[in-house]
Amino acid sequence: MIKINRKVEYALMVLKLMQDKDTADLTTAREVCDQYELPFDTTAKVMQQMNGAGILHSHKGVKGGYTLARDLSSISYIELAELIEGKSFMMDCHEGPCDLFHSCNISQPIKRLNDYILNIFRSLSLQELLAEDNLLALKRTPEKKVENCPIVNKAVL
Repeated sequence: MIKINRKVEYALMVLKLMQDKDTADLTTAREVCDQYELPFDTTAKVMQQMNGAGILHSHKGVKGGYTLARDLSSISYIELAELIEGKSFMMDCHEGPCDLFHSCNISQPIKRLNDYILNIFRSLSLQELLAEDNLLALKRTPEKKVENCPIVNKAVL
């Protein structure tokens, strides 16, 4: 199982809540925190990060809050995760602090595994990820293939 950063979880919870609401309804950090018992400061910062990246749009004022600025189908999971965590998920044995690189016999298989996972995350939109019945969403789009990923493309969805 892949470990998801807590801040990314908060971002997904915010986006899921906003996706389920009317598009004109504003969402505040306080509303999210009260509903899901999340820490206010961290949730507010995550929402500000998404606002700065153009995923959310902030509305100032006493009755202010956020709305979705982009359709969730246009945002990949990896785009959100890299934004929130502030780092790339590319694994490169040549750049990392690995003492075994020169004698390692699995650097290419690990690179291939990393490429497959990244391709899956790039092709997974937030709309697909947050869909209530994701199994039905996947069955409706069997023609969607993950680029350069023969393992996933052979799988029956």
